[in-house]
This record gives sequence, C-alpha cells and structure tokens, in this order.
Amino acid sequence: LHQLNGAEAFETFLQTKYVGQKRFSLEGAESTIPLLHALLSASAAQGLDEVCIGMPHRGRLNVLANIAGKSYSQIFAEFEGQDPGSVQGSGDVKYHLGTEGTYTAQDGSTTKVYLAANPSHLEAVNPVLEGIVRAKQDRLDRGRGSSLSYNVMPILMHGDAAFAGQGVVSETLTLSQLRGYLTGGTIHVVINNQVGFTTAPTSGRSSHYCTDVARSVRAPIFHVNGDDPQACVRVARMAFEFRQRFHRDVVIDVVCYRRRGHNEADEPSFTQPLMYELIDKKPSVRKIYTDGLIGRGDITPEEADEALRDFQAQLERAFVETRQAAAEGSHQKWEKPAEQQQSIEDDRPTSIDIEKIKLIANAATAMPEGFVVHPKLMPQLIKRAGSLQSDPDQPGIDWATGEMLAFGSLLLEGRHVRLCGQDCRRGTFGHRHAVLLDRNTGEEYTPLANLAENQGRFWIYDSLLSEYAALGYEYGYSITRPDALVLWEAQFGDFVDVAQPIIDEFISSGQQKWGQRSGVVLLLPHGYEGQGPDHSSARPERFLQLFAEDNMTIAWPSTPASYFHLLRRQAYTEPRRPLIIFAPKSLLRLPAAASSLQEFTHGRFHRVIGDPSLPSDQVQRVLLCSGKVYYELAAERTRRGDTSTALLRLEQLAPLPADALAHELRRYPNASLTWVQEEPANQGAWSYLAMNLPPLLGERRLRAVTRPASASPATGSHRKHDQEHAAILREAFEG
Repeated sequence: LHQLNGAEAFETFLQTKYVGQKRFSLEGAESTIPLLHALLSASAAQGLDEVCIGMPHRGRLNVLANIAGKSYSQIFAEFEGQDPGSVQGSGDVKYHLGTEGTYTAQDGSTTKVYLAANPSHLEAVNPVLEGIVRAKQDRLDRGRGSSLSYNVMPILMHGDAAFAGQGVVSETLTLSQLRGYLTGGTIHVVINNQVGFTTAPTSGRSSHYCTDVARSVRAPIFHVNGDDPQACVRVARMAFEFRQRFHRDVVIDVVCYRRRGHNEADEPSFTQPLMYELIDKKPSVRKIYTDGLIGRGDITPEEADEALRDFQAQLERAFVETRQAAAEGSHQKWEKPAEQQQSIEDDRPTSIDIEKIKLIANAATAMPEGFVVHPKLMPQLIKRAGSLQSDPDQPGIDWATGEMLAFGSLLLEGRHVRLCGQDCRRGTFGHRHAVLLDRNTGEEYTPLANLAENQGRFWIYDSLLSEYAALGYEYGYSITRPDALVLWEAQFGDFVDVAQPIIDEFISSGQQKWGQRSGVVLLLPHGYEGQGPDHSSARPERFLQLFAEDNMTIAWPSTPASYFHLLRRQAYTEPRRPLIIFAPKSLLRLPAAASSLQEFTHGRFHRVIGDPSLPSDQVQRVLLCSGKVYYELAAERTRRGDTSTALLRLEQLAPLPADALAHELRRYPNASLTWVQEEPANQGAWSYLAMNLPPLLGERRLRAVTRPASASPATGSHRKHDQEHAAILREAFEG
C-alpha cells in the first residue's frame, strides 16, 4: 500500500502542479511499482551486485523517483526548466534521462540500480542495455576461464504495442542464449495498457497476445491483472526465481490501462471513446486495493488516509525547496567540461617493439599438440607469420596481419579486445581466421587469446544475422568498458543502414544528450568493385553529416600500418569517442597496399599521407583522395608516365586534419587541386569537403571528380561500373 501510495501521489502531484506538461504517466499501471520493488528486493536479498533497467518513457519519472532513487527536487527542477548538473551538452527531455543509485530493501539489504538513458525510438534501448549488462558481468568475472557471472540482472520494460511491433525486440530476444551475448536471463515487464498511442490492438498486431513474440525463445509468459498488485508481486517473485535458476528470459505481461492520453495534453476519448468511458468511471489501483484492505480489516480508513497525506506532504516539501533554490539562484549554469574542450587528435607514438611482433608471429602458428588445421589454411598462417620476420623494409604485411599486430599488442599491454559481427571470426572475405577449428574434432583455438599468461581478454564472436540489435549491444558494452577496444564489423558496409537508429540516437549524439562516453569502433567494408548497389558503399556521407563537436572520428586508412596505428590510437585516446572506419575489400590482398615491418615499429597514425615520390616544384596537379581509389590513381599515373601529379591521401576525414593538410598543400602553391572519389557526387565525402575545405585553400579552387549524382549508390552492371571507373581516372588526369 505504501508503494502504491507513492506511485499515485507522485503522478497526482505532477498533474496538479504541471498541468498539460508531458510526463507519460504511469496512472492505470501503478502496480508496476510494487512489482519492481519485489524484483529489486529479491535481487538485494540474494546479493546481486546490480540491477540494470531499460525502459521507454511511460512511467519513467515514477520509476526514477520510486525505484532508482532520483530525488524529487531534481525531477521537479527539470519541470521548472532548470538545467541539472546531470545533464550534459544540449541535454534531453526529462523522461529520457537515466540515473544510478542504491536500492535498499525492507530487510536492509542493498543492490545497485542503474537506469539507462534512452531516446524515443521505442525498444532501441533493449540491446544497448544488454550490452551494458554483459560488460558489467565480464568485469565481475575475474577468474580466467570461469563461467560468466550473472550477478548483474537486466530488466527491460516495454509497452504492449512496441513489444509486438518493433523488430528489435525479436532481435534482442534472439541474442539471449547466444554465447557472445549471454546475460543470464532478462526479466521483461510489459506495461500492457491495451493501446499504442491511439492504435487499438486489432490494428497493432496479428497475434492474440502482445507477448507472443517471446514464445520464439521459449520464455515463460505470465499474464497478470494490473488491478491486483499482490498478484503482480507474486508473479515478480516467480519470474525472479525462474531467471536465477535457469538463466533464461522471462516475461511479465501486466494487463492494465492508461488513464490519460499518450501524453497529458492528449485527449484519448477521440479515438477510444468506449474504453475511456469505462476508465473515467474506474477507481484507481490504490483505491481498489485500499478498499480491499479496509474491507478485510487489515487497516483502518484513518491509517490509509494518514499514509497518503504523509507522502503528499513530502512531495510538497520537495516542490517548495526546488522553487526556493531556483529563486535564490543556487543552480549553476552548466559549462562544457574541460575534457570536452580537448582536441580529439592524439599524436602519441603507437609503434611497438620487435619482441612483441615476434611473440605474436610465433603464436600465429603455434597450435596445441594434436590440433589439426585445415590443410588449405595452414600455408596462409605460415605466410602471415613469415611476413613478420622478413626484411623490415620490404612491404609484405597484409591487412589481416596488421590487424593481428594491433590486437595482439594491445592484449599484451593488458587491454581487452572484443570484436563481433556477422562471420567476423573468419572474416567475410576469408582474410582474418582469428579462430581456428580442428579439422577432425571441430575444437576451437584462438591464437590471440593464448599470447601470454597475464594478457588482456580477447573476445571474438560471430553475431546473429542482425545489425540493429548487434550494433546496439556493442555500443552498450563500450560505454561500460573503457579498458576494452570494442569493435563491430558489418558484413558489408552497406548493411549498417539497418542499424541507423543506433547511429543516430546513441553513437553520434549520446555524448551530447546524456554525457555518455563510448569508444566503439565500426568496421564498414567499403569500395566500388562492381558488386552492385548493396555491396559497395558504407555511406560515408551519412556519418560525415552527423559529425559535429568532435563527437566521433571518421577514418579511411589505406594501408595495414595506417589501420594498425589507428586502432592502437583509439584504444588509448581520452576522452573516448566512437571511431568509424571505412574498411577495405580488394585492398585486403592487394600487394601494392602491403606495409613493411618498419612501419609498425616506428611512427604513428598519419591523418594525411603526402607524396614524396615527386619534387614539389615539378607538381602541377594535386589529386586528393581517400581509400582504394588512391591505388587506382597511382597505377594510372604510372601507366601514363605522369611526373607532374601528386597524390595526397586523407586517412582521417573527421575531424578534418586542417593543419596536416595545409602543411602538405603548401608544398604545391601553384598546383591545381582536385578531390577524387569513387562515389556519386551526392554521396561520399565530397559534400563534406566542399563545405569544410575552402577556408584552408584561400583563393585556390577545389574541383571534384566523382560519379554522376545518383539515387542509388552504385550500378548493378559490371560493364557500366568499368566505364564509370575509367571516366573517373580519365577526368582526374585530363580535366
């Protein structure tokens, strides 16, 4: 009763004090608060380290106040339009914000509670929350080789329409029993108010129950009456016991109603007149339960009224204090933290010594006794190891070997590495082979996980056929583990399109909205090789359009050594920011793109790579480019016998390396300047560079050589592709 009093009094108070303001109230589903208390009390009693909650906006303020421990004065300050210190940058609306706190049960036991920040993209927080939980569990799992610790429990809350309608729900459920994504079972709580905004269930789903999607993973589903708080608590305890015993997902469907419209300014009877005629006459959950207690003689009416008046008095006191604090000007204006004013650039040396290289090379071919490698694969491994022991000045190290050196060296330095993606263990293009399988037994062996006794942990998992949930999971993991290099690899860069909500709502803006730091790395294979519209472009233009305020790094390395230094720089750069890498396809095995051993034992990541092959006073034309097209321009220059064209590579597009680029361009004061790209004119980096390069160029003009503007990323005809490619090379040198 005390918990119901708190839930209803909070909503009634806000409705009275802030008439018409959006808060997405919990009214009609107040039994959710005792249900969550039961889950957290059981977690505290069993000694769980933490409970992590992901939820939409419905009832969020109530949960923040009554479960997660956010102070009333802080919530009221947000209604007053003040800018609490927990909000960073431009901030977010109050019903999207997260918090951390400690939950204390009635018996005095405690557990930490974490409520994740989330956007209005319903259910997008699901995989993010699971990634956060897995990262926390991995941190607790201190014994090497021991089973995963499930002492951190995820709770995901949903609306009925969203649970049935959003595909990411199914994707996240599918993650639940996969070894790379296990979190020991999630408790799903569906606030089933039987309407989605204004849409009736008959228009919102084809299944009978909104929870039927959970049958796909054989999760038990409890349907419980939201007007019966004791039944809700009983179900919560059963769900918790099931999760603890079987480490599988479980669903609680709280069948209830929504007293007001989708938001408090909405009139629900326009679209659900019959339902809201009933709701308007219906007493609240608290009133029904209180009358039942009084009827049974458990409490007196006077005791019930006294409990409610006491809670209302507490809220009024917090409200008055908030108003007084605002009047006295005690709230300090938010200022950008000093760390955010630092440049993203970090030119620290990222080379490694030859001894580390030898150790990694030996591990590449040192198999356990009796382990039988596929006969077609062993020569590749021997060649890879041999390239690390050859002439240090000879370019023989390919892309996969450069990556192996980056990962291996970080592991030897005690950093952790986690890489997930579709077919990433072998690599989409058969280049990585990070996990080997015994030809006879199917047993697995991961060389980079067996470098040294005290090395960092190396996790590499083939993901489910998902981009949305899979990328959201890695983003969540990355915000919790600053000591790990966390990477997600798209099978083809184009496939990242399906994960666009995670990029828009979390990766590009999470820092500004919620002060949430992530160092996640996206590996997006990109390159025009005549493979059609859906296997060519990772859509650089989209990431470059989202770039602002140093919110991420966008890079396009052209050599294995450049990729190596970039990954190592990312692992140590502070403050952390996401890294978008346009990764190669054909360059994986192109001899011209190989690097020498010396490039790994010396130097750092170069944001711009100049052209030392020509005397600067001989240069009449400068072609700027990124990625694969550099090698095609270089081959065309050689074919033509051209000795007056210099090639400059932009290895990092954002933040734009203005200083390094200006330094290189000063070498050619009288040369014409051309940006060359494979992508159509309305795609790729051209629009971004056309907007940002002119201030560096002064009076000099920059022209562009591109494919014609196109609604599709690429042609499906290989012949037309070749014609377009030849036209790009011709115009670059003759235009």
